[in-house]
Amino acid sequence: MSEKLTVSVLGTGIMGAAMARNIARAGHTVRAWNRSRAKAEPLTADGVRVTDTPAEAVTGADVVLTMLYDGPAALDVMEQAAGGLRPGTAWIQSTTAGIDAIGDLAAFAARHELTFFDAPVLGTRQPAEAGQLLILAAGPSERRDAVHPVLDAVGARTVWTGEDGAAGSATRLKLVANSWVLAATNAAGEVLALSEALGVDPQSFFDAIAGGGLDMPYLHLKAGLVRDGNLTPAQFAVSTAAKDARLIVEAGRAHGVRLDVAEASAARLARAEEQGHGDEDMAAAYYASFDEV
Repeated sequence: MSEKLTVSVLGTGIMGAAMARNIARAGHTVRAWNRSRAKAEPLTADGVRVTDTPAEAVTGADVVLTMLYDGPAALDVMEQAAGGLRPGTAWIQSTTAGIDAIGDLAAFAARHELTFFDAPVLGTRQPAEAGQLLILAAGPSERRDAVHPVLDAVGARTVWTGEDGAAGSATRLKLVANSWVLAATNAAGEVLALSEALGVDPQSFFDAIAGGGLDMPYLHLKAGLVRDGNLTPAQFAVSTAAKDARLIVEAGRAHGVRLDVAEASAARLARAEEQGHGDEDMAAAYYASFDEV
């Protein structure tokens, strides 16, 4: 690493905490903030300085990384941080914000003379902790060197989708990718639920498709979490997946596309959340197949 950066990480949930750790382990100075400071405190063991306010976290930062619940939450936190921001700072916006929110976030960046990178990620807890996320990013090529050390610390690969972060090309690709992930997750849950209802050992289904075109590792991964009772700690929580599903449905509707599978996924995830599984892995949407849990 040729340069040591000061990086501010705003939001230290499942993904943000792992990203902060990996940035610190890469040798950069990291300051982190979270709405619940107690959730961020464990990062101090990795050399991360936890701050009381977003403004304190971003003061003097070369790069700000946001990994929050949604677009409005990211905008709210950045508005709280505004007093500590300086012109020219690079902002890596990794929250899955949705298409509508990207314009508001980019406009904030423009007002404060920040270099805006639309940079959501693909991956869950394990790849995040291993620094193996897939980063989808859009932003000016002439400023990418400023963020490459941070992206390299948290991801295995960065796919650049465009020059203008405000256009939201990375966010659009993230929604497309997540539509597949959520559909596959819910399909795995329904396979287990239907097997149970019909008195079929689900392993017989897995054996039947083994090695063929219908087989895929992700099916075994998500089904295994349910079958083994390993839904906590979540790799990707039901509540967050439900939010992403809503964003996908809204994006499709706004662009004249009816997404029946995405709508069903959103409904199943919302039902699982109402049943009390919001903090569990999104594979817990399996329980939405039953009236009682």
